[in-house]
Amino acid sequence: APSLRSRMILATKGGIIPPLPYDSSGEYLVAACDASLARLKTDVIDLYQVHRPDMFTHPAEVAGVLDGLVAAGKIREYGISNYTPDQYEALATYCQQGLVTTQPQYSAAHLEPLRDGTLDKAMRDRVLPLAWSPLGGGRIPSGVDVPEALVQVLDDLAKREESTRANIALAFVLAHPSRPVAIIGTQNPDRITESLGVLEVTLTRDDVYNIIEASEGVPLP
Repeated sequence: APSLRSRMILATKGGIIPPLPYDSSGEYLVAACDASLARLKTDVIDLYQVHRPDMFTHPAEVAGVLDGLVAAGKIREYGISNYTPDQYEALATYCQQGLVTTQPQYSAAHLEPLRDGTLDKAMRDRVLPLAWSPLGGGRIPSGVDVPEALVQVLDDLAKREESTRANIALAFVLAHPSRPVAIIGTQNPDRITESLGVLEVTLTRDDVYNIIEASEGVPLP
């Protein structure tokens, strides 16, 4: 319904021909965008993201295509996914309209964006981080392949907050001052509803640093 569409942000990605290669060439990105428009049965995409950096396409070409798609009325805004800070910087240099989102893998079990400058650049440039796999691909709720100390800290906080381990982990992601949006991968309506409990969780500064220490397994200096 048109009224529902006006309340939605329609986002999609392009730039990968599964399983490989990455392709951010002008020809491919335009074709991929057109295909997305057809599949989504819409005349404009609100947010179009380059899925992964193509190291063999010059960032000037990528930027030109993205700005061209905006000029053509096919997309409204654009962003990136899985870019290193340097790759982000190289592309941003050539963008006329400018990036509005960056999508890193970020969770209590994967802290690289916190350490490598990704979230700092997002704050500097007022770009919104979209954190994918904020529950570690299901590893955090299940407790599989994550540090036992991290599970213990999350469970202790869940008991204190009368919440769940998953929602404490989501609250950690949301606590960063860059104000990330947590992209949860589930299509289960009950789990989506359950995740709203994160809004009732309050983490202190001590809490978030305890989570970091438990995740990394070493004391902070």
